[in-house]
Amino acid sequence: MTKRNAIFPADRHALYEEHGYSAAIRSGDLLFVSGQVGSRADGSPEPDFERQVQLAFDNLRATLEAGGCTFDDIVDVTTFHTDPENQFGTIMAVKNSIFNEAPYPNWTAIGVNWLAGFDFEIKVIARVPDAAHRSQAA
Repeated sequence: MTKRNAIFPADRHALYEEHGYSAAIRSGDLLFVSGQVGSRADGSPEPDFERQVQLAFDNLRATLEAGGCTFDDIVDVTTFHTDPENQFGTIMAVKNSIFNEAPYPNWTAIGVNWLAGFDFEIKVIARVPDAAHRSQAA
């Protein structure tokens, strides 16, 4: 059996150890990123919703970078929202600042009633670019 190739950002938050999961798993040229939330370093939720969403994207960026990816390498996004109707504008403002030109990744948004104290979570699948592709993009 092949051992999982776990990926963690340099400044990983306490939730990974507390709940026993990896920030991401690399399989071939795909990076499967666990749901990222707007947590502080100690794992607690950021109380300000807009800041919580921004922190979730910051945590996602750090995990992608640890796996050799950027936001441009994302092919599929799933987000979870505790109050989608009232949160959508805030989430879209942050999202649009990051994904600001086509082609956009696939996106599925799901309303949920519990996220362990958080109000927003984002998980993605990204394609890890090869070294030749990276040098052409530079």
